[in-house]
Amino acid sequence: METSNNYQQFNNLEAEQLPVAKHKLHNWTHFAGLYAAEHVAATEFVIGATFVALGATTKDIILGLLIGNILAVLSWTLITSPIAVETRLSLYTYLNKIAGDSMTKLYNWANVIIFTVISAAMITVSATAVRFAFNIPAQLNWYPTNLWFIAIVLVVGSVVVSIAIYGFKSVSEFSGICAPWLFVMFTCGAFVLLPALSLEVLEKTIPSGWNDFITLGDKSIWTGVNSNGEPGIGLTEVIGFAWAANTITHFGLIDMALLRFAKKKSYGLATSTGMMFGHYVAWISAGIMGAGAAVIIGKSIVELDPGDVAYYALGWSGFVIVIVAGWTTAVANLYRAGLAAQAIFKNHSRKKTTIVVGLVTMIVACFPFVFSQMLPLLTYAGLLVVPVGAIVFAEHQIFPRIGYTRYWAQYLELTFSTPAIASWALGLIFGFGLNALNVMSFFYLFIPTWIFTILVYTFLAGRYGAKRKYPEAEEKEKLRNIDIVKFQEEQAKEEVVHVKDTSLFTKILRSISLLVLLITVVLACNVLFGSSDEAIYIKNREIFYQYAFICTLTYFITAYWALKRGKTQNS
Repeated sequence: METSNNYQQFNNLEAEQLPVAKHKLHNWTHFAGLYAAEHVAATEFVIGATFVALGATTKDIILGLLIGNILAVLSWTLITSPIAVETRLSLYTYLNKIAGDSMTKLYNWANVIIFTVISAAMITVSATAVRFAFNIPAQLNWYPTNLWFIAIVLVVGSVVVSIAIYGFKSVSEFSGICAPWLFVMFTCGAFVLLPALSLEVLEKTIPSGWNDFITLGDKSIWTGVNSNGEPGIGLTEVIGFAWAANTITHFGLIDMALLRFAKKKSYGLATSTGMMFGHYVAWISAGIMGAGAAVIIGKSIVELDPGDVAYYALGWSGFVIVIVAGWTTAVANLYRAGLAAQAIFKNHSRKKTTIVVGLVTMIVACFPFVFSQMLPLLTYAGLLVVPVGAIVFAEHQIFPRIGYTRYWAQYLELTFSTPAIASWALGLIFGFGLNALNVMSFFYLFIPTWIFTILVYTFLAGRYGAKRKYPEAEEKEKLRNIDIVKFQEEQAKEEVVHVKDTSLFTKILRSISLLVLLITVVLACNVLFGSSDEAIYIKNREIFYQYAFICTLTYFITAYWALKRGKTQNS
């Protein structure tokens, strides 16, 4: 097969508009770190409290979160990852191929807004922790009431923007450093405050066994009674909540932007670090930490903000965890927002669009209402995006199997795809209509909405041209893809080959970073298992607060130093 060898056309395109080059693919460890850090976020403190306020029982939480998060991992692995790896395109670029400029711009604007607000909310959460540390008044209005709070937001936000503008590798490196520490600290926070709860409910510092733990949970954390004193949500709702929490990224296919860098489709399973350790462990730990902090302070768990909970669970390290957990989620979402903006403004680089979006994000983050409305935003954003994910799924996975032509709209050179826009609109009417009629749990609405949109789009696309064959256009597409591969192979020859840093000093730095994490766990275990009475518990807790903070500083210094040395050795 002859190729055109016309590489000039690709030089004028941003890398984000082309399939990911083979030499830029990553191993599963990148995704394990990325998802781990993104999904152990500052919002976990809020969601942990939400389950308490919604009145779930302890058994429903333990089993329901397990099932729901497994379903989420399978959604990434079976729906998102195969399309991302086969095309190596972000959803934004893929959508442009099948739906034309009009729908793509509309959809990308929606994504810019969604991810800007999510990033802003995370920056606000991080700033809340700093506010707590410096005695700045709580921001209870929808607008900021303190100039120092605004200054803190801008400083915190500038860190997020500076990391996000350097692209996927920078995001994954930052996440890779934060992820192990976040896991350790969320777990340790639960260990440290569990004795406070146990003393309150069981009059001893540690539950004697599983039955004691269930009793403790049912009486003080997940009581089965909601904040209005009525029977709370059950197992089905807990499963649905955990599954639906990230519909925007798996059923909605937003995470094609990340998983297109995966070497194998099976790397979708790497999302389990975020779901099983992040959401599962972190949500349970956050519930324990919140209930424990409420006992110590003497307030209801729903009255506490993340700064309160984190401080009483982890001391000064608590401020760090809220800041870092906010950063890791904000960075990943700002990267997605930058991609969406770049797909709209094709003549500008992703770095430029990310900087502009980042500046807007920092301004939005100054207004505390974005954080207070976080959960409704995530839920409705998921329902807004799922129909688009269904359209792409139908085009990529179903059309070839039923004899339809993939990319038919591009072959017809359509700038306005009636089937795509009509299917999206009808999908939204269907989904929000079901919600208005209250025919089923809101958490599961994405499933019938997704199926409905697939059926509608398949039917309409068949009527508008998907049933026809386009042999000349398909051949041209094949030649273009071959040229892209050859173009990228030429580019790869100019890339600097990175050699793994195996120097002794770097190994020592990495060993120290792992050692201080282990010490932190040992200190937390000493609080949980080594406190025979309340006086010893308080003493051990103070020891943990002091030395865990020293370990936290040591971890980030050594882990970052090792990362920088690796780059220096490779350059």
